[in-house]
Amino acid sequence: MNLSKLLATRQTLLRQTQLANFAFAYATLERFAARIANANLRGPVRLRPADPDDESYWASLTAVAGSQAVIEEHFSDQDLLDFADAMTFAIDKDFDELEFELEDLSENYVAPLRKILEDAGVSLDVTDRQPDFAPDASES
Repeated sequence: MNLSKLLATRQTLLRQTQLANFAFAYATLERFAARIANANLRGPVRLRPADPDDESYWASLTAVAGSQAVIEEHFSDQDLLDFADAMTFAIDKDFDELEFELEDLSENYVAPLRKILEDAGVSLDVTDRQPDFAPDASES
């Protein structure tokens, strides 16, 4: 490939990258929303991404009200890293912390991503085939 062809495809590649990030966020948050609904988790939480500059190497999800133990029971450290990454794409910016109601995840974050993808002509077939990523007991 030569430089002129690469430059000519730049806008298309950037758009496809953006859509791929939205697709990752959609699929990830859709599975989280389903897990939250199945476990009947409710209430306000605070999500903080990993921040190595602050010596915080894992993302955290903290119950603002309710039981922190219930949150920890349902989400592994890797789950929270994926969750924080997906939320970054869902809100389309980096964040230091994000507070939201667990029960509103689908309406406030998944539904807008779905609309963006559908408006772009993306077929939403993948999430039906992907397994849920429940915490692995060996990670505890």
